[in-house]
Amino acid sequence: MDRACAEFFFNNQKRLFDRNVAENVDEAMDFLEDCMAEVFDSKDELLDYMEAEGVDISEYEDLTEALEVFALPDGRYLYVEA
Repeated sequence: MDRACAEFFFNNQKRLFDRNVAENVDEAMDFLEDCMAEVFDSKDELLDYMEAEGVDISEYEDLTEALEVFALPDGRYLYVEA
């Protein structure tokens, strides 16, 4: 997990959670490591991972609609198991 991912998650954590789970970027990094968040370079990699994990993706037209998926500004995808 790199700092850019943690910073993006920190700034957007309320999308997935009702309350803040991190009070700063360092806590966000710790949280993401604790919940074994994954970063993927492409949607295809993310899709392969979600299918392998048995995640039901049939309800999403686009994977980025899933609350657990954060489309990062650099084109990668952060998947946070909540």
